[in-house]
Amino acid sequence: MQAWQVHQNGEPSEVMVLGEVERPVPGEGQVLLKVRAATINFPDVLMCRGEYQVRPPLPFTPGVEICGETEDGRRVIGNPVLPFGGFAEYVVADPRGLFAAPESLDDAEAASLLIGYQTGWFGLHRRAALEAGETLLVHAAAGGVGSAAVQLGKAVGATVIGVVGGAEKVSVARELGCDVVIDRRAEDVVSAVKEATGGRGVDVVYDPVGGDAYTQSTKVVAFEGRIVVVGFASGAIPSPGLNHALVKNYSILGLHWGLYNTKNPKLVQHCHEQLTELATRGAIKPLVSERVPLSGASAAVQRVADGVTTGRVAVLPSLSSLSSLENGAVA
Repeated sequence: MQAWQVHQNGEPSEVMVLGEVERPVPGEGQVLLKVRAATINFPDVLMCRGEYQVRPPLPFTPGVEICGETEDGRRVIGNPVLPFGGFAEYVVADPRGLFAAPESLDDAEAASLLIGYQTGWFGLHRRAALEAGETLLVHAAAGGVGSAAVQLGKAVGATVIGVVGGAEKVSVARELGCDVVIDRRAEDVVSAVKEATGGRGVDVVYDPVGGDAYTQSTKVVAFEGRIVVVGFASGAIPSPGLNHALVKNYSILGLHWGLYNTKNPKLVQHCHEQLTELATRGAIKPLVSERVPLSGASAAVQRVADGVTTGRVAVLPSLSSLSSLENGAVA
């Protein structure tokens, strides 16, 4: 089968190599899946660089989120078992972590429902207890993680303020449903949020960025507000001033979605049922900005690394191949 592999750490476009490899053999309790779609997540970038908390042995295939097909023809979504990631024609997976793909979503959209939307659901509902009528601030609102939080916030009845970088992403955030969109490249985020909220601030902040975004969040969070720390896409991990949290009376909440798979898997299943219901009635619909063939995966992962994409980029092995010379190195 064809698969992308990383033999040494570095930038995705430089270290991902496409070649013919042996089809993975399921271990005890595992199943083989044909990949219908694999979406690109920022952890794929970090794994290529050797900077992620999970470091699969070299060589490995990136791709942590897929929509796959079982041997009996069922469509499922789940996380492949590394080092056999999703940027390949076949993967192996733990059946306990697989969920039925919603019929209302195509393969790329279904694959996108897992990490970003489960993270958003747990962050906004389980951790922050977001309620109808509250105001939600989402950093990187046009990205894969942020776009899911925007839709989930609107679904619960919150007013959503989205922060993005660039005019193109402003229009995307508006189409997603943001009530207010702030272009951090053209506006002062703190002033704009205070103006939009009449000086009150926001009840919940959803932050997958860290760095300056977190600092801005502490300046606009309202009394009894909650800041949900989801990740550090900026590369800068902030050091929160707990005296500031005390004086302003707000909460800082960490979220590691993956822990729920081991600590409370029944809640993960419940979350999927809730997301499926929302997707079925059209309250949420994953934004898939690009669909590329397997040969285009390396270039696409690099675009995600460079921060120039919106929503999710999906790799579909069934698409007719592009020129390998134009889309990455070939073994």
